[in-house]
Amino acid sequence: MIRWIRRMTTIALLGLLTACGGGNTEGDTDIAALAQRAPELTTMAEAVEAAGLGATLSGPGPYTVLAPTNAAFDALLTELGMTKQALLADQALLQTVLAYHVLPGRIARADIVPGRAVEPVGGGFFKIDLSGSDLVVTDGRNRTARLQATDISATNGLVHVIDRVLLPADRDLTETVQADGGLRRLAAALTATGLATTLSGPGPYTLFAPTDAAFDALAAQLAMTPAQLLADVPLLTRVLAYHIVDARVLRAEVPLGVPVTTRLGRAFTVGADTAGRLQVTDECGCTAEIVRTDLMGANGVIHVVNKVLQPAP
Repeated sequence: MIRWIRRMTTIALLGLLTACGGGNTEGDTDIAALAQRAPELTTMAEAVEAAGLGATLSGPGPYTVLAPTNAAFDALLTELGMTKQALLADQALLQTVLAYHVLPGRIARADIVPGRAVEPVGGGFFKIDLSGSDLVVTDGRNRTARLQATDISATNGLVHVIDRVLLPADRDLTETVQADGGLRRLAAALTATGLATTLSGPGPYTLFAPTDAAFDALAAQLAMTPAQLLADVPLLTRVLAYHIVDARVLRAEVPLGVPVTTRLGRAFTVGADTAGRLQVTDECGCTAEIVRTDLMGANGVIHVVNKVLQPAP
């Protein structure tokens, strides 16, 4: 029933936008004017003008814009605890947020590669995944939005309508680890080794993050208490450097069966089991399952593993 309602809403929205110059052929108006004329995008149009981006989105482009509906902006106001008046008055915030919705070039639905990093003109990144027949955007704060209508043409690009306002990341990888309740031991280990500072830097990085249970299992394997393991800084530094890759690699971009070189200078490999679950095999021949993928931060991405990876002695 919910999917039927969403489908009917999308059909109605497409009809309104087609009347405003949309559809799959080249439109007769630019992106800024299209938003002004579409009943479901009036708040977006107001925000573009308030941010001083009207001239940009009326310019030659081409651009691809993910355009949040009025309802999406209403939900954002509730999320941020702001009034519409306050949001429209905050030009710096609007410029940051709106630039995160604008992509360089003309990117049609058929051009989207699921799971790959998408880099908007305002900086940062997000990804778009295929969920059934739906395209789902995951933003820098690990929030999701669905594309409700796609390939709406304008003279200077394309518009895809989304049901949530995207927000760029507001935490680096260290802060992301610290905010995760299942990675407390990793957070403490990063601080003890000084690698917390590294993962707060510009990056980009990919962190394979062992769970608390994984650290406890390693301590037991080494006949240590968790406190003793945390106190062994040389050991921890070597082990943790083996979990950091000096590049941003989302799940869809992980090279399978190819050695992945880590910050330690040693490599591991990633493969998939028969169910498609990703597994990491370290230099000691042990296998860890990747239990969560694509936890995003401002300077990279985190994949959570259920064992601590170990380089060869």
